[in-house]
This record gives sequence, C-alpha cells and structure tokens, in this order.
Amino acid sequence: MSSTVELTKENFDQTVTDNEFVLIDFWASWCGPCKQFAPVYEKAAEENPDLVFGKVDTEAQPELAAAFGIQSIPTLMIVRDQVAVFAQPGALPEAALTDVIGQARGLDMDEVRKAVAEQQAQQPQGSE
Repeated sequence: MSSTVELTKENFDQTVTDNEFVLIDFWASWCGPCKQFAPVYEKAAEENPDLVFGKVDTEAQPELAAAFGIQSIPTLMIVRDQVAVFAQPGALPEAALTDVIGQARGLDMDEVRKAVAEQQAQQPQGSE
C-alpha cells in the first residue's frame, strides 16, 4: 500500500486546504530521474506518517503543472498552511529530502506569512 496520495485537479485544493503540511512530487512515467526519486519519496512518506505526501502526474494533470509553473521534473514542492515554502526541481537524495522536511517542519509560519504579506505589499499594483 502506497503512503502517497495521487493529486488531481479534482482533489488538489481540498488536500492542500485540509492538511497543514503537504509535500508534492511533480513527476511523469517517462522521466528517469522521477523513477529514481520515487522510492526515496515513498520511504520519506513512510517515515513521516503525520505529513501528506502527494504526487502529481504532469502528463495526466497538465493544468496543475502549468498552474505551478513546473518547467522540469521531478519538482518537489512543500506547502504549509496553504503557502508554498519550498519548490525545487531535481531528484533529491534521501539525506537532502530528510533535511528539507526537517527545515520545513521548523519554519515559523507566522514569520513566513508576514514575509509573504510584505513581499506582496512591495509589488507594484496594476499592470504596466
């Protein structure tokens, strides 16, 4: 039994809204590095049962891949409290994935939300 959830445009928003910590692996069946990363991701999912590990098949869900500007796969994204706190293309080795999960767990989400709000406030309004 897989510990990962297949994310689709139908269940994506609900999954991210209902869970405070979601990891998302954007992948495709033809992608060699994706296949190498899959067992590492699956193992991390088993070792972190309190977190949601989702997978987006970019071939089956092109709208989701486009919505997040996914240019290369695999791409790992971490969403906490509906804020993307990490996004990086490339297959991570097990130690790096463990480290990234630990860093994301340690984030002060109040600080992250404050930084996001400040960043949005600094962006010019209107389309020029």
